[in-house]
Amino acid sequence: MLRLYDSRTREAEAIRPAHTGVLAMYCCGPTVYRDAHVGNLRTFLLGDLIGRTATAEGMVVRTVQNITDVGHMTRDIEIDPTGDDKILAQARLEGRSAMDIARHYESRFHQDLARLGIRPAQAYPRASESIDLMHEIIEVLLARGHAYVGTTGSVFFDARSFPDYGAISGNRLDSLKPGHRFEHEIDVGKRFHADWALWKAADPARRELVWDSPWGPGFPGWHIECSAMSLHLLDRGVDVHVGGIDLRFPHHENERAQSDATTGHEVVRHWVHGEHLLFEGRKMAKSTGNVILLDDVVAAGHDPLALRLAFLEHRYRAQLNLTWATIGAADRTLARWRASVAGWAESDSRPVPAPLRAEISQRFADDLDTAGALRVLREVEKDAGIDPGAKFELFAAVDEVLGLELAREVGKGRAPVEQLPAEVTELLAQREKARAARDWARSDQLRDQLAGLGVTVVDTPDGQQVS
Repeated sequence: MLRLYDSRTREAEAIRPAHTGVLAMYCCGPTVYRDAHVGNLRTFLLGDLIGRTATAEGMVVRTVQNITDVGHMTRDIEIDPTGDDKILAQARLEGRSAMDIARHYESRFHQDLARLGIRPAQAYPRASESIDLMHEIIEVLLARGHAYVGTTGSVFFDARSFPDYGAISGNRLDSLKPGHRFEHEIDVGKRFHADWALWKAADPARRELVWDSPWGPGFPGWHIECSAMSLHLLDRGVDVHVGGIDLRFPHHENERAQSDATTGHEVVRHWVHGEHLLFEGRKMAKSTGNVILLDDVVAAGHDPLALRLAFLEHRYRAQLNLTWATIGAADRTLARWRASVAGWAESDSRPVPAPLRAEISQRFADDLDTAGALRVLREVEKDAGIDPGAKFELFAAVDEVLGLELAREVGKGRAPVEQLPAEVTELLAQREKARAARDWARSDQLRDQLAGLGVTVVDTPDGQQVS
């Protein structure tokens, strides 16, 4: 059974979805005012790994990932969401409209996910298209005494009305200092310094990203967006909520308070956070010129999936110091494995030794120990006592979770199979049906049966490939 480290309980917990066999997952998405850097991409990969592992265990995964295209202020790193909207700031910088900026970088985000082999979510809701949902939640919070209209016209969440505030991050209201380092910019309309804006009254000079509301023209706070979209699209219940460690406080702390106060129950069953990424020993920041994009990795001559492999070499909960040397080493490993898999595919397929299959499955299930799974693969690669056909089957099967396209070279340069025996065609059809039903045990059984007939099967994004 899949186990993940829960930031709220501070221990690895078995993931038991509220609805048996269906994993509801919410992944915090990008604020679309610039390209995602490799640190952002590592966090986005975490949701993909959880989804792939859950799928391999037979679950149906429903993933929602938001697109923040309004409301994320330049100083939201603090508990007080004051400052300028990041989308509007970038729009002024580039001389374009706010929506032009948002849609451009949203498109770039999806391109990067595709190049990294990250499977698409079932929904990508935009904050700008979910305003009515936010209004509905704010009205509920006001009616239940969890929110109030401040003296400046903005609507605030009353932090002291939620007794369990701080359960995720460990930060307690009585220990939070007013305003942190922006104390001179605290909104005077608040009752308490730790309260945060659900709806901000717009300055009359603001022309874009402003909506009418029951409380006057304005725009949403960043935190309310995720509450509104997750509650609406995941039926008021999230099995696994994924994000970077930097979002644990205040974003996820505030989101939890809002969602739970709205519904009257614990909405998120498990909070899972990925650790920080350094590059060449330094934190990535625009101010230091140390921001690395996926485009930079490709421009350096590396396969984008080499970056994915470099991430997989480390546990998601461990801080990672990424370097050009590690990316280069991952690129070489990727090329070697693809060549090996193509060579092993020439041999008759053989069943994977059960202990090997079980060990790797356990590595993935044990809080996504991808580094451990890769160590096992390296041992298998060098073990002359394991039949090449079995190596092929193992690497092809494990790649369903790794997502490295290890079978990319299989079948290249060969003549296409023009006609298959009726028995083989029927078994392939049965296997396709089993995969569609996510019956992985039956799928593997049929693969082994086909191997006994001398037919090698590789699962690709375009379906089953045979040779």
